Amino acid sequence: MTNPAIAAHGLRKSYGDKTVLDGVDLTVPEGTIFSLLGPNGAGKTTAVKILSTLVSPGPGSGPIRVGGHDLATDAQAIRATIGVTGQFSAVDGLITGEENMLLMADLHHLPRPDGRRVAAELLERFDLVEAAKKPASTYSGGMKRRLDIAMTLVGGPRIIFLDEPTTGLDPRSRHTMWGIIRELVTGGVTVFLTTQYLDEADQLADRIAVLNGGQIAAEGSAAELKRLVPGGHVRLRFTDPDVYRSAATALGEAARDDEALSLQVPSDGGQRDLRALLDRLDAAAVEADELTVHTPDLDDVFFALTGSAVPTQTKTDRTDRTTQPEETVR
Repeated sequence: MTNPAIAAHGLRKSYGDKTVLDGVDLTVPEGTIFSLLGPNGAGKTTAVKILSTLVSPGPGSGPIRVGGHDLATDAQAIRATIGVTGQFSAVDGLITGEENMLLMADLHHLPRPDGRRVAAELLERFDLVEAAKKPASTYSGGMKRRLDIAMTLVGGPRIIFLDEPTTGLDPRSRHTMWGIIRELVTGGVTVFLTTQYLDEADQLADRIAVLNGGQIAAEGSAAELKRLVPGGHVRLRFTDPDVYRSAATALGEAARDDEALSLQVPSDGGQRDLRALLDRLDAAAVEADELTVHTPDLDDVFFALTGSAVPTQTKTDRTDRTTQPEETVR
């Protein structure tokens, strides 16, 4: 990989005798969404603060480059390249949304006409035009979060750190925020996202790193991480007992449930695996009335890697994919 947006090697940080980060390596390609996933206290926010120059790395940390600039020697250049939206809103509720935007433009030393133009463009982009003249204290949580990110974009950053950006938002506002994040990346921005929401990482991230005990427990795409956890299977259900028994004979390794007339066959859920299963059923001249695929999700990965239960608010609704056999192989 050449010129990654972020490259950190051996990232370390301790507070007193508590080690928060213990030799963390992170590489984020340009124009991608990278998600750092972990339980409370895992060190996600500390990593963001270090990479965004808000906190110094601990002794023994290796080289850190953000936007092509060395953190140790050129922190000011990094600040000019990045934007940061933290867990807590930076919006000033006593002034209007537009005034918040213009304040950010002044902080970035934009000429007044340019600042007004950029503010107007971003307010329109984030669907805040109608509320622009109202005090930000009257905004909903989702509107404040949109304004927060719009303020972050005033300086035209190429790398954006989003530290748990959807915490506390209702499901509709979260999905709106996901669309905004995807749009940012489409425009060439690199997004470093921390989250406790497993479905958020699954939906958005090109790559995910699971942080636990100050170290990276695993890293990869959502699909790659899910393959680390065993337990995938296909469940076949039948209404005819004779057909069920014929299928059980053809699929000798299947776990049987004679009362429910169902078979459970180990599977990774991939198309090739499903096709092979259906071919075996065809060869036995039997057809299942229902086929359900279950593959491990990020909940399973999180539990397996961190050894702790997934917090209630991060649990996704686990819905198996149910289909008819002929639809599966398209």
